[in-house]
Amino acid sequence: MAIILDGKSLREKILTELKARLEKYDKKPTLVVILVGDNPASKIYVNNKKKTAENLGINSIIINYPADISEKVLLEKIQELNEDDQVTAILVQLPLPKHINKFKVINAISPQKDVDGFTPENAGKLFTGEKPYVYPCTPKGIIRLLDEYKIPIEEQHAVIVGRSNIVGKPLAQMLLQRNATVTICHSRTKNLSDITKTADILVSAVGGKIIGKNMIKPNCVVIDVGIFKDENGKTRGDVNFEEVSPLASYISPVPGGVGPMTIAMLMSNTVELFEKNHL
Repeated sequence: MAIILDGKSLREKILTELKARLEKYDKKPTLVVILVGDNPASKIYVNNKKKTAENLGINSIIINYPADISEKVLLEKIQELNEDDQVTAILVQLPLPKHINKFKVINAISPQKDVDGFTPENAGKLFTGEKPYVYPCTPKGIIRLLDEYKIPIEEQHAVIVGRSNIVGKPLAQMLLQRNATVTICHSRTKNLSDITKTADILVSAVGGKIIGKNMIKPNCVVIDVGIFKDENGKTRGDVNFEEVSPLASYISPVPGGVGPMTIAMLMSNTVELFEKNHL
């Protein structure tokens, strides 16, 4: 039976360390989160971020705009926050309404305040092997989880299912920098299970239950990034946990695996930006 990669307990350990770091400083970081519209899931995420930040001693400001806000007003607000010396980190909660170009909005954030690591400058630095201001939160959390459990990355074959700019692409670069051999699969990949069965480390980030026992090799490390509610209202991931856990060597659960690590890394990035730019 697989060892559980417990993101929840590791999050608590990381947050305790961050709190101790922040207590040494007279000033506090300020994290500004912009939320557009009233997506219920986004509201929950944003409130969780605010609560976690405040518990650490980070000032947390939520700016909530109606769904019909103009792109121009949003971009002007980001520019104002870029120029505000009191603001350490800026996060725009995705998804945005269809009339707003998310790339324009992300591009408008100052790279030194880009707590998600999504701006072209930070993404470009990651791609070329230069150190970005911060690494994207979910991939950073996955690497931290692997390191905590002393799971080797070098010389391993990592297969990532999903090619998003938030998880799949940045994670591939971070694993390559750690000398893994990386394969990225996606919705158009033929014979997906033939590829996933070659993985020493399998990461699934697509948002639908697709990874069963016939898709992994014995003793594979399985990281489940997907999250959705099944027909019974139960929170599930991409991996059929009951089927796969007896075969895997390590597995991250949903909930309690990658999700808590993402919030922990958001806080870690806020503290890093504060130490680099405000001290």
